[in-house]
Amino acid sequence: MSDAQDPADERGTEGAGPADGAAGPAEPPREAPPRLPPRGLERPAVDPAAAEVFGRPAGVDGGFADTGSTNGHTRSTLAPAPTAALASAFGRPAAHGPTLQRPPGGTGERPGDDEAFWPTGDRAGTDGREDPWRRPESPVELGPPPPGEAEPTTERGRGPRLSVREVLFGRRVEPKALALLGVLALLIGAVGGLVGRYTAEGANSLTEPGATLSATTEGKERPPGSVSDIAGRVLPAVVSLDIKVGRQGGTGSGVVIDPAGYILTNNHVVAPAADAQGATVQAVFSDGSRAPAAIVGRDPKTDLAVVKVQVTNPTVARIGSSDALAVGDAVIAIGSPLGLAGTVTTGIVSALDRPVRLDGEGTDVAVIDAVQTDAAINPGNSGGPLVDSTGAVVGVNTAIRSLGGSSQSEGGSIGLGFAIPIETARAIAEELIRTGRVSHAELGVNVRSVTDGQADGAQVQNVVQGGAAAGAGIVEGDVIVKVGERDIAGADELIVAVREKNPGDVVPVRLVRDGRPLTVNATLASD
Repeated sequence: MSDAQDPADERGTEGAGPADGAAGPAEPPREAPPRLPPRGLERPAVDPAAAEVFGRPAGVDGGFADTGSTNGHTRSTLAPAPTAALASAFGRPAAHGPTLQRPPGGTGERPGDDEAFWPTGDRAGTDGREDPWRRPESPVELGPPPPGEAEPTTERGRGPRLSVREVLFGRRVEPKALALLGVLALLIGAVGGLVGRYTAEGANSLTEPGATLSATTEGKERPPGSVSDIAGRVLPAVVSLDIKVGRQGGTGSGVVIDPAGYILTNNHVVAPAADAQGATVQAVFSDGSRAPAAIVGRDPKTDLAVVKVQVTNPTVARIGSSDALAVGDAVIAIGSPLGLAGTVTTGIVSALDRPVRLDGEGTDVAVIDAVQTDAAINPGNSGGPLVDSTGAVVGVNTAIRSLGGSSQSEGGSIGLGFAIPIETARAIAEELIRTGRVSHAELGVNVRSVTDGQADGAQVQNVVQGGAAAGAGIVEGDVIVKVGERDIAGADELIVAVREKNPGDVVPVRLVRDGRPLTVNATLASD
């Protein structure tokens, strides 16, 4: 009788009626759903070369060869029997022979019965543990190092240092080592001696312990008129002017021109302290003494000023004549360049009557008819004297021409210095001492420098109404070429030529109008 149940029986079971056993009307059997057959395997053709390399041997159908019944199939060939040597070394032991699991004579009941082969307790080892290599079921663990393995070496600490006595006489060092140390010491000493000898010989070649310098002869006598003689006579009359305006300050130079304490200097030196509240001016003499100075008067158009100090019997400079100078004459500039008081430089007269325009105040144009020199003049020399070979003052150092242009307070000397002629300076100083102000002659025109390639002049740009030029009939466009006896080559020369005159002087003015020369007389007015 089979335990399998027909699907119809299962459907009958599922369709059973109520539990009371009453049979209902029989239902028609259900049709089983159609089953799809499996898709056929697609087996591509096998490459004969690959089949020859990777295919099964002949007569083998599965992955493993069957050693039993083959059900009619050919039995696969087994590996040949091992040789006697391999069987003796790696083969299984005989059925009743000794095994690797038990020592000879063991009972073989269980590992714990043979204490000789499975030592425990005191015989287990030095650490009291059983040998894991004797129990196949023992867990993996890290045991002690095998016997006979070298213990790890530890670094030996340094011992006490030996004294010299212990090294030499304590028998701590081998005699051969001592001898070697002695030889090395001798070699080092010999090398050091050679180096010291050569060093000493080299030093001796540069120095001489017994050297004595020969006695110097007396200084030569400085004849009268030498630079040192002139500087010694003029320096006591030259002062350094220190100007302080609040926290700012400046330095200039000056020269004493009168026993009453009047000092001639440049206007741009004292101008910062002229109108500033709390400003001070101090005069520092060559002996280091100081005295406060008061501004007597200033003339911005000629850049001259006079200050006065209250001192007793000051050294006064001797006034010379700039008209007697000639190009090439030796001159000396004295002053305090960059605050270095009492500085003396020498040079020659490079040119005379050189019109130089300076930085004026406001609308005032400062133009001087300067003495040009190559004596070094630097900021701080302004107001100091320019003296001739006799020690007489022939000019007042005022400006320099540097690579950046004409300057009174910037740049450095490049051999182009300018001084106000002493004749002009003396006339202005006298007027300032008398009245505190100076009046200059004025023509009443504005001009610019022009040239036609053959002659130079000053062309009139505009005429001041009611001025001297308007009264003389000078009009715009006229080119002035001469005033009095002085030729006019430009606007600056016209200014200095007019200021050389006095207000009210009548001077002939030669000009060119529409290409024709013309001379008119002009009565100079006052500014």
